[in-house]
Amino acid sequence: MTASHAIKILAIYKFVDQPDFETLKAPLAEFCCGRGIKGTLLVAPEGINGTVAGAPEAIDQLVGWLSDGNVFGGRFRGAEIKYSFAESQPFYRMKVRLKSEIVTLRAPEANPGRQVGTYVEPEDWNDLIDRDDVIVIDTRNDYEVALGTFRNAKDPHTTSFTEFKDYVSETLDPQKHKKVAMFCTGGIRCEKASSYMLAQGFSEVFHLKGGILNYLEHVPEDKSLWDGECFVFDERVSVGHGLKIGDAQFCRACRQPLTPADRERAEFIEGVQCHHCAGEENAARREAAAERQKQIELAAARGEAHIGEDVKKAAEERRLANKARREADRIRNTKGSR
Repeated sequence: MTASHAIKILAIYKFVDQPDFETLKAPLAEFCCGRGIKGTLLVAPEGINGTVAGAPEAIDQLVGWLSDGNVFGGRFRGAEIKYSFAESQPFYRMKVRLKSEIVTLRAPEANPGRQVGTYVEPEDWNDLIDRDDVIVIDTRNDYEVALGTFRNAKDPHTTSFTEFKDYVSETLDPQKHKKVAMFCTGGIRCEKASSYMLAQGFSEVFHLKGGILNYLEHVPEDKSLWDGECFVFDERVSVGHGLKIGDAQFCRACRQPLTPADRERAEFIEGVQCHHCAGEENAARREAAAERQKQIELAAARGEAHIGEDVKKAAEERRLANKARREADRIRNTKGSR
């Protein structure tokens, strides 16, 4: 195994009715934590969604268990699955969260289990979105679109997926927009969006199967209609063609993804602020970020980590070292008093 493939990353989702979803939290957490898997899984009455990472054998065991484990009764068999790899663990802890929806739209009429748009394979996507009679919509939020999108795609300028309903009602017309093609990061958001639009009377709705990540993996860069990088919800921040880790980084104050050009702006201060959060209204956030950055730099100077499990390990090592030092001092003082 090469260093770049040391960690296997699994993105998974499936829409499936599961009224007993609350009973799945404990076994999911126990299985993943017992194998060193970290990340987040969302479980809701409508299905499962999440991204987790771990040793390749651990991830393979998880996928097999989700498909065939007795606790699930085969409900997750055939889930949409996407793999990628990283040199190191991109998550800090394991979380299993119970939610009302695995992707929040707050539109009961949107039920991919009942109806969904037409899936389009990555190899066929270019021909579809090149057509003059097709409107192409990026269903992601504004900060994701800012890092990259397909050429000529419409940006709804949403800050949350629930705002997509307003975009549809205010901008689109089933009588005018006969053919609509949508895409998102991994396919789940536009799968629900396509179900919603069909419920609103749109007749021909298409969506990119497996999302942008599937496209970037299978379509060669020289034939690609994708510009920029694709935001991902972990410490990789973004990926490009071939799912190679991109150049974007998080602002440690507001968590906005920043391009190299963003980090060249005058407002950017490493670990403290970026142009998104440089205003006076964010003074308290910047102060907290500055203190956190100071602690990170101090930890780095000591040769220690500052985040996640590495922090716990470093703290424990420091505690044991201090204990040993105190014990050595006690023995030395005892000898000196004789």
